[in-house]
Amino acid sequence: MKKKIKSSYIHFVIGMAIMIAFRFIPLGVLPNVTKVGLQVMGVFIGTIYLWSTIDPTVASLASIFMLTFTSFSTSSNVLMSCFGNPTVVQLLFLMIFMGGLTNRRLTVYIARWITTRKMIEGRPWVFTFVMLLGTYVMSVFIGAFAPIFLFWPVLYGIFEEVGFKKKDAYPKLMIIGIVIAALIGFPVPPYMSNGLALLGNYRGLLNNFPALMGMEGALISDASYFIGCFVLGLLLIVVTVLIIKFIFRPDVSPLKKISIEMLEKNPLPPMSLSQKIYGIFLCIFIFIMLVPSLLPNVPILSFLNQNSLVMPLVLTCILTLLEFEDGPVLKLNEVMGKDFAWATFFLCTSAILLGSVLTNEATGITAFLNAVLSPIFSGMSGMMFTIVLLLMAIILTNICNSLVIGMILQPVALTYCVNAGINPAPIITLLIFTVLLSAACTPAASPFAAMMFGNKEYLSSGDVYKYSTVFVLIEFVIIIIVGIPFINLLF
Repeated sequence: MKKKIKSSYIHFVIGMAIMIAFRFIPLGVLPNVTKVGLQVMGVFIGTIYLWSTIDPTVASLASIFMLTFTSFSTSSNVLMSCFGNPTVVQLLFLMIFMGGLTNRRLTVYIARWITTRKMIEGRPWVFTFVMLLGTYVMSVFIGAFAPIFLFWPVLYGIFEEVGFKKKDAYPKLMIIGIVIAALIGFPVPPYMSNGLALLGNYRGLLNNFPALMGMEGALISDASYFIGCFVLGLLLIVVTVLIIKFIFRPDVSPLKKISIEMLEKNPLPPMSLSQKIYGIFLCIFIFIMLVPSLLPNVPILSFLNQNSLVMPLVLTCILTLLEFEDGPVLKLNEVMGKDFAWATFFLCTSAILLGSVLTNEATGITAFLNAVLSPIFSGMSGMMFTIVLLLMAIILTNICNSLVIGMILQPVALTYCVNAGINPAPIITLLIFTVLLSAACTPAASPFAAMMFGNKEYLSSGDVYKYSTVFVLIEFVIIIIVGIPFINLLF
């Protein structure tokens, strides 16, 4: 423990040194980057280093703190831009709402329902599909962490019951497959976490590109984004099962012993009134976040669409006020203490702030990126540009934080779209979807990937590298062959 603490101190000092040292680089070394831009780049690179080496909450707070000491703006304005950002406020109440689902154990009931369908008995590949589809659906509507924490223990018990050994290929593939399925669902909801942050960043960036702002279809509606990504996600889940069955070909014969009784060994108590009400509010929440943007001209739906930012706050207030024998439906104090993902919140908050500062005209960083990348993209067709951009996203997201990579690549995509005179909405949709779902191949790629590398009971690092790389490469091929034409057709 002492060595670990000392190591984190050393990494923290190195990260802070990177943040400070960049401001002393002579102007002109990086074309178009201003003095402010050098300071901001230092904070950005130092933050990436800290995210990869120490507690992400400390790294994120250090990032916000150091940005207040740049010449970009006053400390009060930086903090206002950070915590006063509408996307950050929406994210806060969304995460409280989702934390309440875990606190009220609705996730456990949902997982139990998914895993106890009669059709899985004696059918190994139906069981595999149901587990991965259940993970995907829970990731979309509840969050990516919940199905991993719920289904991994379920799988451990099943493997032991039917006679699998930990070194067998099928258990390894399913442990990794659950994370891959969760990652596929992770970018789908436009109202949660990183998907929300990247869509919010894109909508803010459009103001700096007036030629695109007036283009029909440039604004991405939540409903269009959700439909496109959800359908693509379903396809990728089917492909994931096919990869396991036909490429890796594990022995699944022990699964023919599986039965519903085996999965229902520990029956759950009947749902309480509070749990039922929370489930109803979850359905209301999903309706409010998606349907109004499909029908924005219907009077009531138009009002909900225009006020979608505050709806999570309204639902949170109502659930906190409603109280029964077992206390408030949403136990706010418990949620904030146990079930709120503070590390994720501060990481998203600092990444949103960094993204807006990095792409600000005063830094010159966007101009620098365009100067470096324009010769590469010059003369490319829209299809070829999209393929190269997505390939860059996959490589970079497995080196550092996918949210920041998405924010850095967005202005590059928008600049290309201005020069080429094409609608950015399909490219940005595919970029957000791809950059978030492909963060699986290295421990630094995402917390979900780190969980795989940390599962030493079933997986070696070599297993994760080998299997996850194959999954991500085939996902990339499917997105190119099916995703690009489908999303262009949708938009």
